[in-house]
Amino acid sequence: MKIMKLKLALGIMGACVLSFFSVNELKAQKGYEFTSFTVVESIVPSGLGRSRIIHALEGRDYKSFASVRSEDDNTRNKSDRDEIRVKNFEETKILNFFNLGGIRFQNIAANDAVVNSKVNYMLEEGWELVTITAGVESNAGKDDGEGIYITRFYFKRKKG
Repeated sequence: MKIMKLKLALGIMGACVLSFFSVNELKAQKGYEFTSFTVVESIVPSGLGRSRIIHALEGRDYKSFASVRSEDDNTRNKSDRDEIRVKNFEETKILNFFNLGGIRFQNIAANDAVVNSKVNYMLEEGWELVTITAGVESNAGKDDGEGIYITRFYFKRKKG
């Protein structure tokens, strides 16, 4: 029982410390702008998929497309998809993971080289890499042999 109480106390203290740092980190971010780009790599046999690096060249104000819902007000945002859609973006062609012979390691190496070039360019432009997030979409392990591998790169830099 004492060990459980100690673990609980340590957990609460840890959460307080983390929330303190999170609040201070948010305050420190105030003078920054953020951007991201997404790498979409096809996991479709026979090279039939499309793989690209996508980087939006225009911004959107999320508030225009958001709604706050409550018990009293269950109204949802009625924005059209065309209002949200970005028409100005950079699209960089990269290679699919597969070709007719199966997985193509040269394609993976080539994609790494192109993505590294993009990251290096962003760094030269004054952006600081904040985090990288990746995920895979597939048919939940079923034998479909298809999917996409998505990696998002998030950057920040001082405004001005």
